[in-house]
Order: sequence, then C-alpha cells, then structure tokens
Amino acid sequence: MAKTLKDIQELIKENNIEIVDFKLTDIDGRWRHLSIPAERLTESTMTNGIGFDGSNYGYAPVENSDMVFIPVLDSAVIDSYCEIPTLSMIGDVRVIDLPENRPFDQYPRNVAIRALEYMKEQGIADKMIIGPEYEFYIFDNVTYSVKQESSGFTVDAAQAGWASGDYDNNNGYQVGNGKGYHISMPMDIRNDLRSRMCLSMKDWNIDVKYHHHEVGGCGQMEIEVELGDMLKLADDTMSAKYVIKNEAYQNDCTATLMPKPIAGVAGSGMHVHMLLTKDGKPVFYDPEGYACLSKTAHYFMGGLLTHARSLCAITNPSTNSYKRLVPGFEAPVTIGYAMANRSAVIRIPAYAKTPETKRFELRNPDATCNPYYAYAAILMAGLDGVINKIDPSTRGWGPFDFNLYTLSDEEKAKIEGLPTTLDEALNELEKDHDYLTKGGVFPQRLIDQLISRRRKDSSYISKLPHPAEYELYYDL
Repeated sequence: MAKTLKDIQELIKENNIEIVDFKLTDIDGRWRHLSIPAERLTESTMTNGIGFDGSNYGYAPVENSDMVFIPVLDSAVIDSYCEIPTLSMIGDVRVIDLPENRPFDQYPRNVAIRALEYMKEQGIADKMIIGPEYEFYIFDNVTYSVKQESSGFTVDAAQAGWASGDYDNNNGYQVGNGKGYHISMPMDIRNDLRSRMCLSMKDWNIDVKYHHHEVGGCGQMEIEVELGDMLKLADDTMSAKYVIKNEAYQNDCTATLMPKPIAGVAGSGMHVHMLLTKDGKPVFYDPEGYACLSKTAHYFMGGLLTHARSLCAITNPSTNSYKRLVPGFEAPVTIGYAMANRSAVIRIPAYAKTPETKRFELRNPDATCNPYYAYAAILMAGLDGVINKIDPSTRGWGPFDFNLYTLSDEEKAKIEGLPTTLDEALNELEKDHDYLTKGGVFPQRLIDQLISRRRKDSSYISKLPHPAEYELYYDL
C-alpha cells in the first residue's frame, strides 16, 4: 500500500494513470466521486485538499457547507471498471476553518475514527476487529415502476425455479426456493462471476475468506471476508459493494444487496463478527466462561442487546430491512444470545475456538446501512455494556440454546423482539441514543438528520398503494 505522495506518483507513472478518482461517502452510505487529471495530484492537494459542497451529501447544515477532502493515500487502487486508466482513492472530509481546517464530525469515516478513539480513551481495548458477511442476489434483469397509474417490479433469473417452464434457452437446471445453499454447477451458474468478484476484491486490498451460493435459489450469493481492523473493514465494505455491483454490470446482469428483494425466499443480511484486542491480546477470551467468552465479552453483548432496538435504526435503516427480519428465513427476530444458534440476534460461532478468534456475530444488520455509522454504533453500544457491566444473562437475554422460531406464542411473548418496522426502530432511536453521543462520537444533529431522512422514506412508502392491496380489497 502507498504511504506517501511520492509512492502514489510512482504508482501513477508505472501504470500510465491518467485520472485520479476520489470516492466520498454520503449520509446514506452511497459513494459519490470527483475526478482530476493525474498530474494535478500534488503536495497542495494533500495540504489544502479539494473543495466541494457538502450540503448536497445529505448532512445536517453546518456553519459552512464549503468543505475539503484530503486523499487517504493507503486507500489507492487501480479502478479496473474505468476505461481510462484511473487510480481510485477515498477521502477524509474537513470543514474549512481558521487557523486550520477541522474534521467534519458528521462525515461517516470521521464518526468511525472517533468511536475507535473513544474506545481507547476508556482503556477497554485498542482495536476492534470485525468481519462482515456480504449476502446479495444476482438477477438477469430487473424492472420497477412507481407511478400514479402503475406500480410494481419484476426480476428474472434463468436459474430460478419459476423459469423451469420457459421454452427459450432453458437447460432444466433450475434451483428451487430454499435449495441454493452451496449448490454446485451447473445449477450454480454464477460461480465464475463470484470468483471474478473475489479476485477483483483482492485487487482492492480486500482479504476474501470464501464465496458460495446461498440459500435463495433464484440467485442468492455470499462472499465472506477475513477479520480485520474496523476502520479498514468499513472502507472495504464500501469497496466490496462497488466491486459486486460493477462486476455484475460488466457481465450483463445486476446485483442487489437490498435485504428482501423477493417475497417468500431468504433475505440478505450483513452479519458482523467482532472481537476486541488490547496490547495485541484478545479481550473476549476466557476458557472458563460460557462459550469461552470473558466477562468483558458478555458485558459487550449486554450493551448490544440493551440497545438492539435503537441500533436497528442505524444497522437496518430501510423499510425493506424489516421485510427480512421475520420468522422462518434464518433472520433474527428476538433479542438474545446463544452458542451456534442462528435464530438468536447474537450468535457465538462454535468453530471459533482459539483465543485469537473467539468472537460473536450480530446477525440483524444488512447492507442498506452506512457501514461507518453501523460499525461505530455497534462499538458504542458494546462499550456502553462494558462500562456499565450489563450482564445479558441476568437481564433474561439468554443464553437461548434452543430454536427461538419454534416457541409457542405464550413463550415468544416473554422474549423481547426486534422492531418490526422502520418507524418502530426510529422511535427507539429517538428515545435511546445517549450511548451514541458519548465522547462526541455521534453529533446530535447527525442523529436528528438520520431520523428525519428515514422518516421521509417511511412516510413515502406508507402513502403508496401496494399491488397486494388490489388483490385483497379491489372487489370489496
């Protein structure tokens, strides 16, 4: 990885780079970009930055919306999706000020950096190590329409069970609902495409663990990456989504990471594995603890479970998120923890046995989140549990070493559940966000803005007639 401007300039010369492209993250977690001729990347760029109007990125207004970004040198990669030889870098955003520009406290990457600083200040750990899992669907095509006179969507996939009756270009190797997990070729028609995605991720300095076909027979995939530093993995999550979508586009198909693109099949989550280290030693390991987890690990889980409902507004910030968080599709719906139990919102993998790998995963997040905000919020919730010594077992959150989906209605009523709608999650965030603002990690105006933007989404969706309403009520 490049460490100095000289390194970057040599990389530009060696690879005949003509354009340098800077990618910035807006409030919703989408990349936006700005490009300059390669020869304009100078010491002045690193000192003074490149100006842009931050008000168009969705953040709450500040005294001065004129901002600059400073390139993050070690993020430099050659962007193979550009026809013109292009070097890509992400940027850190600053507000123009005197005597020096200051970090913009609402910018997603700066929030994540501040969360890590807060963790160190508390003396709990000096590193948060995470590992997200990327689940997504690949379709041959997608259409959608939201009009006064028509509303709906259509997706198609040659491998889907519904395509078995097609007469054109049909090989008979369709995959039924729920039958896709680790399916082999020739049914797994996207194997090579996933491999290309993984090789491209390697070029983007993402360490891929493995890839495979997931449960959804009509084209659900998963790519899992190796554990790494939280900030780098937040950067990598943005890059991974970019690679997944662009590789699909270049292969005449389309990829989506939305949680529930199709009814009646498995939704796509972004489970987040996590552990803490201090002075190079694992903080979460204790051979005498439940599942070999330390008291600190249990307290961290206690914080996550305490704030699980408000966390959802950040880790699951779309109306579509709550169409995934329903019983029957291996998505969590109840608040609790357990060993190797996929129905619990916190699962402790049984295969992670060594001190260095001992961890747990939070299973509710999905990829519609802004990864910087989501990972920072997860860290802040866990730290709150450690600081306040919140023991999840004494709060009645487990361990639930049984299938939570098969409980009777009476038993289910005794266990607290995750929000069932985005509005419910936003209500929780309005009531419960002090853990996020500690240490100045999440500015209050950022939380207010996040809530306001998602309220607009929910209001918009709630006012649209649904096609299923025609099925239910048209003849009444």
